[in-house]
Amino acid sequence: MIVTCVHVKVRPENIREFIVAMTDNHRGSVREPGNLRFDVLQQADDPARFMIYEAYESEEAVRLHKETAHYLKWKDAVQGFMAEDRHGVRYSVIEPKERSRW
Repeated sequence: MIVTCVHVKVRPENIREFIVAMTDNHRGSVREPGNLRFDVLQQADDPARFMIYEAYESEEAVRLHKETAHYLKWKDAVQGFMAEDRHGVRYSVIEPKERSRW
Protein backbone atom coordinates (compact mmCIF):
# COMPACT_ATOMS: atom_id res chain seq x y z
CA MET A 1 0.00 0.00 0.00
CA ILE A 2 1.10 3.52 -0.79
CA VAL A 3 -0.18 6.26 1.53
CA THR A 4 0.48 9.93 0.93
CA CYS A 5 -0.74 12.86 3.00
CA VAL A 6 -0.88 15.96 0.83
CA HIS A 7 -0.79 19.24 2.74
CA VAL A 8 -2.35 22.29 1.11
CA LYS A 9 -2.70 25.89 2.24
CA VAL A 10 -5.29 27.83 0.27
CA ARG A 11 -5.77 31.58 0.06
CA PRO A 12 -8.73 32.44 2.33
CA GLU A 13 -10.65 34.02 -0.54
CA ASN A 14 -10.41 30.74 -2.53
CA ILE A 15 -11.50 28.25 0.15
CA ARG A 16 -15.00 27.73 -1.25
CA GLU A 17 -13.71 27.25 -4.82
CA PHE A 18 -11.01 24.89 -3.61
CA ILE A 19 -13.57 22.73 -1.82
CA VAL A 20 -15.71 22.51 -4.98
CA ALA A 21 -12.69 21.47 -7.09
CA MET A 22 -11.48 19.07 -4.41
CA THR A 23 -14.91 17.45 -4.15
CA ASP A 24 -14.90 16.73 -7.90
CA ASN A 25 -11.39 15.27 -7.67
CA HIS A 26 -12.41 13.14 -4.68
CA ARG A 27 -15.42 11.71 -6.52
CA GLY A 28 -13.25 10.64 -9.45
CA SER A 29 -10.39 9.36 -7.32
CA VAL A 30 -12.47 6.98 -5.20
CA ARG A 31 -13.67 5.26 -8.39
CA GLU A 32 -10.14 4.57 -9.66
CA PRO A 33 -8.88 0.99 -9.79
CA GLY A 34 -6.33 0.58 -7.01
CA ASN A 35 -7.70 3.38 -4.83
CA LEU A 36 -8.27 2.35 -1.22
CA ARG A 37 -9.01 5.74 0.37
CA PHE A 38 -9.11 9.36 -0.70
CA ASP A 39 -10.11 11.52 2.26
CA VAL A 40 -10.25 15.31 2.12
CA LEU A 41 -9.83 17.03 5.49
CA GLN A 42 -10.05 20.69 6.48
CA GLN A 43 -8.04 21.82 9.50
CA ALA A 44 -10.39 22.74 12.37
CA ASP A 45 -8.39 25.69 13.69
CA ASP A 46 -7.27 27.03 10.29
CA PRO A 47 -9.89 26.54 7.55
CA ALA A 48 -7.38 27.55 4.85
CA ARG A 49 -5.36 24.36 5.52
CA PHE A 50 -6.31 21.01 4.06
CA MET A 51 -4.91 17.52 4.12
CA ILE A 52 -5.68 14.89 1.51
CA TYR A 53 -5.14 11.32 2.71
CA GLU A 54 -4.55 9.09 -0.31
CA ALA A 55 -4.12 5.32 -0.12
CA TYR A 56 -3.41 3.26 -3.23
CA GLU A 57 -2.65 -0.40 -3.73
CA SER A 58 0.54 0.16 -5.71
CA GLU A 59 2.96 2.64 -7.26
CA GLU A 60 1.28 1.92 -10.59
CA ALA A 61 -2.10 2.99 -9.17
CA VAL A 62 -0.53 6.22 -7.87
CA ARG A 63 1.03 6.89 -11.28
CA LEU A 64 -2.26 6.27 -13.07
CA HIS A 65 -4.08 8.58 -10.64
CA LYS A 66 -1.83 11.44 -11.72
CA GLU A 67 -2.81 10.83 -15.35
CA THR A 68 -6.59 10.90 -14.84
CA ALA A 69 -8.73 13.68 -16.29
CA HIS A 70 -10.21 14.57 -12.88
CA TYR A 71 -6.75 14.93 -11.27
CA LEU A 72 -5.36 17.04 -14.14
CA LYS A 73 -8.48 19.23 -14.09
CA TRP A 74 -8.12 19.68 -10.31
CA LYS A 75 -4.40 20.46 -10.55
CA ASP A 76 -5.01 23.19 -13.14
CA ALA A 77 -8.06 24.60 -11.34
CA VAL A 78 -6.47 25.00 -7.91
CA GLN A 79 -3.00 26.19 -8.90
CA GLY A 80 -3.99 29.84 -8.43
CA PHE A 81 -5.70 29.12 -5.10
CA MET A 82 -2.55 28.05 -3.27
CA ALA A 83 -1.12 30.32 -0.58
CA GLU A 84 2.02 28.13 -0.65
CA ASP A 85 3.20 25.10 -2.59
CA ARG A 86 1.41 21.89 -1.68
CA HIS A 87 3.57 19.05 -0.45
CA GLY A 88 3.04 15.35 -0.02
CA VAL A 89 4.51 13.10 2.64
CA ARG A 90 4.72 9.34 1.97
CA TYR A 91 4.02 6.86 4.75
CA SER A 92 4.50 3.14 5.18
CA VAL A 93 1.45 1.32 6.50
CA ILE A 94 2.01 -0.61 9.72
CA GLU A 95 -1.64 -1.56 10.37
CA PRO A 96 -4.03 -2.58 9.00
CA LYS A 97 -2.07 -4.81 6.66
CA GLU A 98 -5.07 -6.70 5.30
CA ARG A 99 -6.76 -4.95 2.38
CA SER A 100 -10.17 -6.13 3.63
CA ARG A 101 -9.74 -3.88 6.68
CA TRP A 102 -9.44 -0.76 4.53
